[in-house]
Amino acid sequence: MKYALVTGGSRGIGRAICVKLHQMGYEVLINYVSNDAAAKETLDLIEGHGELLRFDVSDPAAVQEAISGWQAAHPGEYIEVLVNNAGVRKDNLLIWLEPAEWSKVIDTNLNSWYYVTRALLQPMLLKKFGRIINVASLSGLKGLPGQTNYSAAKGGMIAATKALAQEVARKKVTVNCVAPGFIRTDMVEGLDEAALKKDIPAARFGEPEEVAALVGFLASPDAGYINGETISINGGLYT
Repeated sequence: MKYALVTGGSRGIGRAICVKLHQMGYEVLINYVSNDAAAKETLDLIEGHGELLRFDVSDPAAVQEAISGWQAAHPGEYIEVLVNNAGVRKDNLLIWLEPAEWSKVIDTNLNSWYYVTRALLQPMLLKKFGRIINVASLSGLKGLPGQTNYSAAKGGMIAATKALAQEVARKKVTVNCVAPGFIRTDMVEGLDEAALKKDIPAARFGEPEEVAALVGFLASPDAGYINGETISINGGLYT
């Protein structure tokens, strides 16, 4: 059995990644925090080849309990692919950004990266194979007004990716980011698509399956010499 964990795997980009990894032969652990129905739909899409793993990625105790429990139930096996995808937005101009809006985004989008990655890293190093793929954002590269919290979290993820990649490369563990632009999911609900498309050279929003295809490649043996990189997938909007 080959195992992969996708945080925030119940919907949107996370769901598409779960389906892609299933197609590549992985048993997929679908992490989610509250939407049981959506998580079950994703499990159905991967034909039951995996399991649901409900925990809040921003809660270090919950992360450790869930992962330790899985490891205890699967002696001798390990999760060789980790996709840190879970995220939230709490957009506001900084002058009006409340402390709770800052903390929620940093905890869910950045601190979770530390909690989950650290919990899974040692087995990858011992087995001398692992793939850690982090879903960052255009916002973490370019910065977007109204998203100082989100930009800070995703920019921090990108910097952490570069550092960790250098720590683990000798053990054949790779650490990379994908940085989507505007992808057609519920994360872009409320945005003016018609206006935004005018600034995108491809003249459209991306699809979750396009991001999943890139993640699938980075998870494959063919990507073994790609490490510490952040690959944009934004229709040419920003390079």
